[in-house]
Amino acid sequence: MHNNNWKFFFLLMLLVFSGATFVLGIFVGYENRPEILKVISLANKEAAVVSTESTLVDFSPFWKSWNIIDEKFVGVATTTGEQERVWGAIKGLIESLEDPYSVFFPPADAETFAENIAGNFGGVGMEIGMRNNILTVIAPIKNTPAEKAGIKAGDRIIFIDETPTSDLNIEEAVRLIRGPVGTSVEISIERDNVQDLIEISVERAVISIPTIDTEERTDGIFVIKLYNFSGTSPQLFREALREFVLSGKDKLLIDVRGNVGGFLEAAVDITSWFLPPGKIIVTEDFGGKTENTVYRSRGYDIFNENLKLVILVDKGSASATEIFAGALSEHGIATLVGEKTFGKGSVQELINITSDTSLKITVAHWLTPKGNSISKNGIVPDVEILITQKDIDSKKDPQLEKAVEILNNIRR
Repeated sequence: MHNNNWKFFFLLMLLVFSGATFVLGIFVGYENRPEILKVISLANKEAAVVSTESTLVDFSPFWKSWNIIDEKFVGVATTTGEQERVWGAIKGLIESLEDPYSVFFPPADAETFAENIAGNFGGVGMEIGMRNNILTVIAPIKNTPAEKAGIKAGDRIIFIDETPTSDLNIEEAVRLIRGPVGTSVEISIERDNVQDLIEISVERAVISIPTIDTEERTDGIFVIKLYNFSGTSPQLFREALREFVLSGKDKLLIDVRGNVGGFLEAAVDITSWFLPPGKIIVTEDFGGKTENTVYRSRGYDIFNENLKLVILVDKGSASATEIFAGALSEHGIATLVGEKTFGKGSVQELINITSDTSLKITVAHWLTPKGNSISKNGIVPDVEILITQKDIDSKKDPQLEKAVEILNNIRR
């Protein structure tokens, strides 16, 4: 198919797809799954034993401790009710899994978490996660107080105000960072190649998350900057591709640096523009507890071998972004340039425990088309380029420069 033919075909495809309604998919990890609830009698608490297929679990130490608290405890927390003790016990149970993404939400935390995933929220505008058991900035969000204050992807958060983060989970840290709009939070960070802690004061604001930007460069390269994989991303990406086709260019640069992910449906839809139908995009591995789920290209695939594609990634690229970049790299469609990605390749499901509590638990891991674990390895780019503090101070972007060089030297 000649260059003009695939452009015409693409425009025709856009007309077809624009007539369809994009159905908002689940957020990565949010699915309805069957639960098996085991109920034990509490009539003889200290003798309670649960039988599983592989072992017997003796609950008597738990109930003995519970009864000792009832009989003897006279400490400061004498107002703690029995229900709060139940929440604390469940929290400890989940923490024993040593998985930073599995968290129990008692009533107050459940409400905060619901606010966080609603879209707009008060805060400083950065995505955080755990790396090597240290609270780490995945990426600041564009044009937010965090980015303007100089917080970078990979910064390790040591203190929030005067609270050390060593014993905090992600949700507890979020609760400390959030606060009334217009107030400030003091964040102490460690940064690679910087000896002392960096103290940064960030004023809280209402955070609105951007989605996409496009740029038609004078050197013949069309740039799509994709900030997230939200519910609106597939439609906006389709419109950006229309701009690219109408520009008459054949060099496409997709910048997903600092893109912390989002909806699985959005990642599958956007990746499908570059792959034939049926090609594997990602596999959801349930660790043998149930059959794996394979997500395949929907076959929008309208580009031929004349397309020249480079994707920019960094350590702030995570989750759905890693699915997108990993699939196009392993299928030989795109060259990846930048830094190794964050490695957020686990799948969480949100389960209601009671009407006002919930459990976010890891139920699977993402595997690339070649079976590589995103959680274990992240996505390693084909060409690794680091950005140094000297580059930042001089406002240079060696990753972008390398991507442009590669695109201008690709021969089809």
